[in-house]
Amino acid sequence: MLGLTFDVVPAEVDETPQRGESPFALVARLAAAKAMAFAGGQASDAVVIGADTIVDVDGAILGKPGDVEHARRMLRQLSGRVHYVHTGVAVVSGGTAQFGASTTAVTFVDLDDAEIEWYVGTGEPLDKAGAYGLQGHAGIFVSSVAGSVSGVLGLPLDVLIALLRAIAS
Repeated sequence: MLGLTFDVVPAEVDETPQRGESPFALVARLAAAKAMAFAGGQASDAVVIGADTIVDVDGAILGKPGDVEHARRMLRQLSGRVHYVHTGVAVVSGGTAQFGASTTAVTFVDLDDAEIEWYVGTGEPLDKAGAYGLQGHAGIFVSSVAGSVSGVLGLPLDVLIALLRAIAS
């Protein structure tokens, strides 16, 4: 959307929440860890972006489901409810690091078992935080979004632009 050229390189970072860690603190830590894991091996003028997204239901962290049954349980938790999507972003360049984040409230419609089975059958939930992707088939389950839509997709562009400006100044 920004017209930038980039490479996507997965960072090997342990994404396990620390004891007592809030959902917001988790995405902040993981975004920074992902950016720093890759930034060390790059030229000093390279711009490295790390990001992490989780879903938060009443303070419970929903990452990526481990299997189909886990995805079903997550979707049942989200059914008919508001939940929060937190996305942390870290930008590192030339020894300077900046961090930002977004939180978006997302409301799901009530899901019945047939809808959950249909969606799980698409395979889509297995690699998504909270077992759904707004940009995919699960978009039909979302009745409202309050906040950054791009943050729910995994990279809040308003936050990213602000961080890139801060790094450049």
